[in-house]
This record gives sequence, structure tokens and C-alpha cells, in this order.
Amino acid sequence: MPPATAAPINDVDDVRAAAGGDRQAFQRLYRAHAERIYGALYRLAGFDHARAEDLTQDAFVRAWQKLGEFRHESAFGTWLYRLAVNVALMDIRARRSDPVRTMDDEDLPEQAESPFCAAEREELERAIARLPPRARAVLVLHDVEGWRHEDIGTELDMAVGTSKAQLHRARGLLRKILENGHE
Repeated sequence: MPPATAAPINDVDDVRAAAGGDRQAFQRLYRAHAERIYGALYRLAGFDHARAEDLTQDAFVRAWQKLGEFRHESAFGTWLYRLAVNVALMDIRARRSDPVRTMDDEDLPEQAESPFCAAEREELERAIARLPPRARAVLVLHDVEGWRHEDIGTELDMAVGTSKAQLHRARGLLRKILENGHE
């Protein structure tokens, strides 16, 4: 029996079929991976539903366009995830000068499973959304997605030391935002 972390067996067949133009195979790939991709992009987009949905769609369009370049050296889900994060990071770079908007309560997500109570989760998500985009990206990629600073530096075109400094800055800002919320 294959390990639980292995990609679904039908991914290989569906990837090959989709690369050949089979839209139904690509639809199956979309259904199998959309939730995970959306979740990562949602966090990178500062918990902005509309932006995360747009980024998710952009990522799948890009995947469809680049499917012929997929070399099967890793699982399709890994390749797709990396491609999607790159789409989000390009968006962050493009919006670099744009201020981060503050979210209203009705913009907050409603997720069932969380180690925090709903109020704590909402407060944390609001605080993360208020971080500057590059600091938020480093924090999410490192602390939530588990990326190494070397990989973050490569993807965000920054030195490893800068990635570490951005993470330190993001954590400090996050602490300050959360502390000010309790005053």
C-alpha cells in the first residue's frame, strides 16, 4: 500500500491526459487540488477571499498553459503548489507599493477546524492581513507553509538574511498588532 502522503494514483494519468488537451482530466486535477491551493493563496493574499480566488484561478490557468512542461520529477501537487505560490508572489511584487487594506469583520473567513477559538483565529487573521505584503509573505511561507529561508529568498529575490530579518520584523509587528488589540 502506498504511503498516505503519496499523490493520488490518478494524478499521473490525469496529468498526461490533460497535457494532451483532455479538459475533463484537468477538471479532475482542479477538484483534487483546488482547496489546498486556495488555502495557501488565501493566507498569502492577506485573507482576502476575492484576491485568493483570482490568484487560484490564475494559478490553474498557468498550470494548464505549462502542463506540457511538467516533467514528473515530483508529484503534480507539489509542482502545482509551487507554481501557485509563484503566482501569488508575483502578485505581491506587482503590488509592492500598494498599501495593505484593513479587513472588516465581514471579510473574515469562516473555517470549522482550528486550534484557536473563532475569535482568536479572526484576530490573528486580521493581524496577519495588516502586515506589509513582503513581511506577510515571509511569515506565511516560513511559519505556516514550512518553507526554508533559502527557498523564500530564492522565490522573493532576497538574501537569506533579508528573509530572516523580514520574518523577525513580521513577528514583531504581529505581536504589536495583537497586543494593541487587547488594550
